[in-house]
Amino acid sequence: MKKRTIWTIAIIMGLSFLVLLFLQLKYIEEMVGMKREQFDESVNRSLYQASRNLELNETLRYLEKDVNNKERRAMKNVNSNQQGRNGNMVANNLHQFAGTDSLDDDYSEFALKMISVKPSAMPKAMIVRNDKKSISETNKSMQQIVRNRYIYQKALLDEVVYSILYSASNKPLKERINFKLLDQDLKAELINNGIDIPYHFTVTTQDGREVYRCPDYVEDGNNSVYSQVLFRNDPQSKMGIVNIHFPDMNKYIFSGVRFMIPSVVFTMILLIIFIFTIVTVFRQKRYSEMKNDFINNMTHELKTPISSISLAAQMLNDETVSKSEQTMKHLGGVINDETKRLRFLVEKVLQMSMFDKKKAVFKRKELDLNEMVDNAAHSFSLRVEHTGGKISQDIGAVDSLMYVDEIHFTNVIFNLMDNAIKYRKPDKPVNIVLSTWNDKEHLYLSIEDDGVGIKKDNLKKIFDKFYRVHTGNVHDVKGFGLGLAYVKKIVDLHDGEIRVDSEYGKGTKFTISLPIIES
Repeated sequence: MKKRTIWTIAIIMGLSFLVLLFLQLKYIEEMVGMKREQFDESVNRSLYQASRNLELNETLRYLEKDVNNKERRAMKNVNSNQQGRNGNMVANNLHQFAGTDSLDDDYSEFALKMISVKPSAMPKAMIVRNDKKSISETNKSMQQIVRNRYIYQKALLDEVVYSILYSASNKPLKERINFKLLDQDLKAELINNGIDIPYHFTVTTQDGREVYRCPDYVEDGNNSVYSQVLFRNDPQSKMGIVNIHFPDMNKYIFSGVRFMIPSVVFTMILLIIFIFTIVTVFRQKRYSEMKNDFINNMTHELKTPISSISLAAQMLNDETVSKSEQTMKHLGGVINDETKRLRFLVEKVLQMSMFDKKKAVFKRKELDLNEMVDNAAHSFSLRVEHTGGKISQDIGAVDSLMYVDEIHFTNVIFNLMDNAIKYRKPDKPVNIVLSTWNDKEHLYLSIEDDGVGIKKDNLKKIFDKFYRVHTGNVHDVKGFGLGLAYVKKIVDLHDGEIRVDSEYGKGTKFTISLPIIES
């Protein structure tokens, strides 16, 4: 499958997952918004009803108190008057207090029904004297009694209303409000509106002075406070405000969308799995390309020594070629060198295969890093001097003993120095600096060159197996892309670390740190 096709499928599926996840989150957001609106409406409705109940309770208290007082005072005045004038005198007094409107205008529907009551519906205790009055006259008399009673009660109620308006509102809020009863009303109204969660409330005056705070008041959740005016028909300075908040409000609101959480989680898991699958596919594709490059490079590398050996063998078998001692020695040396080269290439591949299977066995022993660096510099001196450059040593390590496998760690140093020579600037000498130093816990080795350097984009990948820095169609540098992978593997197995610093066009520096042997 082509890379472009894979990218197209990945983009389409990725966008599908993202759209699905967006729709789920949008649905959750809308549900939370609706739940919040319902919650706000229910709380405000509960607060309004609780404040109304508070006003009704205050009115009832005044009715019970004032009606009883006014009725006793009025009855006392009635009894002190003449018996024949009791109804008219009370009616006139009360009518004078209530206003100047006609009696008929003050009748309610209930009063008119009471006025038109039939004599048979009157209490049996009443005595109707048929000898002096007719039935119609008795009916008129009863209607007059009911009319007078109605006017009397209405006047009492008017007086109670005036008392509430001019005396109750003058009392402080602490005396007007029964806070325990207010708490009960709030709880009952909230439950009636479907809200059964803890709440805390305060009562303040219109100017913000706190009058009451519930005993178990906490600050949690007071960023969302609901308020309701108390005694809203009183003068503004006499009004109160009840403030209520819910510590568990968010938990209550989000409880309605819990069923969507597993769906979102599963969608995110699928999205992560999809991304991981796409990354794995591209990684495998990259490994496949690297493997193909490795095969091509290996074929190219093996072709040269095989050709040299084949050519030497043909010359040995060619009778036209003189078989002088010098010629035989030269051909034998070519065959021997190319055979060693073949063996080295094959062993490098086998070594990496062995490490992948974790079958490598180290023969560790105490070695002196300074001495090993000096031997490596001596071995590569001719190759470096052949380019016109030189090898410099900066031996600064005092405690230079390390516990490593001699063969493998020597190969590490040789691979790094070999890369420094191979990746030098064309037709220019290469200069290599070998440095050692140590601190209390680690022993350090650095190999620095002034070659072509490595681009930043390639630095993270140079230790990957089969990876080689792209040089276009130029194949002047031979290799399989296994050298630095082998170096990284050996350093890791020795509990060490390797770091690379490079600037393209200026050179590269590899730094290896190893633990010091504790004496």
